[in-house]
Formats: sequence, C-alpha cells, structure tokens
Amino acid sequence: MQIFGKFTTNFDMDFINGHYIYLNESDEDTITSEDLENMLKKKRKHVCGTIILYNPELSPVGYTLSPFLQEDGFDKYDEYVPLNEDPMAYIVNAGLKKVYPGKLVEIKYLFSYNRSNIAPTPIIEEFDADLDKLNSTQLTRYDKELNYIDVPNIRLSGKFVFLGMGHKYDRHHKAIIAYARSLAEQVQKLGKEVLFLHDNNYDAQESLEVAYFLTPRATGKMKEIRANAFKAVFAQTPHKVVKIRL
Repeated sequence: MQIFGKFTTNFDMDFINGHYIYLNESDEDTITSEDLENMLKKKRKHVCGTIILYNPELSPVGYTLSPFLQEDGFDKYDEYVPLNEDPMAYIVNAGLKKVYPGKLVEIKYLFSYNRSNIAPTPIIEEFDADLDKLNSTQLTRYDKELNYIDVPNIRLSGKFVFLGMGHKYDRHHKAIIAYARSLAEQVQKLGKEVLFLHDNNYDAQESLEVAYFLTPRATGKMKEIRANAFKAVFAQTPHKVVKIRL
C-alpha cells in the first residue's frame, strides 16, 4: 500500500485536508503524488469507496506525529505527500487489497485535527462547544471548514461508505452526538452502500439511528477480532454489515 495525505494549517494547528490509500496490485505497482493527483481527476474510475473515521493521527514520511509540523521544518502544506504507515492503514489495506487492487480508498474524518489521543481531553469539550456555533456567525476554537464535515454538502467517492468513527460518545457531548447522527443520516440519503461493524448492544438499524459504529482498530483481545470483522465486511459482493459476536 501507499498512503498520501494533504496537510493544511491554521491557528498553529494542522488538519488533514485529503487522505487516500492506494491498494497496490503488486510490489512493482507504485504511484507518485503526481500520479495520485491525476487519478483524482477521474475519481469515479479510481476511487473504490470512502471510510469515515474519528480523527487522523498521521505524519509525512521523514517526520513523526506532531501537533504542528511547521515547527519541525515541514513546508509542503496544501499538497499531497507520502505518509508513514500506521495501524489503521494496515487494517484498511488488509481488508481491501484483494477486492480493489489498483484502486484508491478515500479516508474522511469526523474531526480533521491531526493529533493523537484527543479523547478524552479538553479538546473534545472544545469540539462540542464549536459544533453548537457551527451554523452561526460566532467564532469557533477550531477552523469551521478544516476541522468539521459540512454534513449537508458532503461529497463521497466510490460505491461504498464504511462508517467507523466510533461509538463511545460521552452523553454530555450532545452536540457531538447530534453531529455524528446527522452525518449517518446524510450518508444514507446519498445512495451508497453503507457499511459498518456493530455488536450485541444495537442491531444494524438501531446502530444507524444512534450512530453506533465500531472502529476497525482496537487494542487487546479485540484487536484481531475487529480487524477480521473489517475483512469480513468486504469478503463478498455485495458487501455486508458485520455483527461482532462475543
């Protein structure tokens, strides 16, 4: 696999403004950032689908994860650059490479602020406060356009949308819960194949209603179970929603 991302900065913070994984057909099948740009001119042909996750924790090749890459000498903002491999990319590649060789998968985020371990932290409190102001003229702590999805106008590429942005929302963060639910509702309206993982807490329809979507990445005993469940989603055509049975 090859991973590409576009970093944009504002308020001394870095956001991901584009993220794609290329599912190489072979070791010899590689692309450059320029090739990626050309492929994106024909998204309908080259992008197999979209995966929506919680927030990015990414770094360009040659750098480590940093809240503000400019301080580390990074100067390639607003252009696609190769990214370091990360655990989520391994899961995505393992689940999709045999089904969509030679294709791109687009990764979007509920929150695009590029930072590790944002939950639970005061950052989440700020996100919740921001979302209450999103459709007003009030100033937000984090950039309205860079950090948050414009839900009514979201554009999705490919035949499927995999919702993997999580399920453990703090009940006090009512704006975040409403945001996640509105996104799930909008995705269903767009006629894509909607996919996700769930468990015994909710059935498939209830999960869509309450935005309960297990992330493919987990730790401990759930690590292998979640990764294998993600593979199972794409193991047949049409793809399917998978219930994890414990």
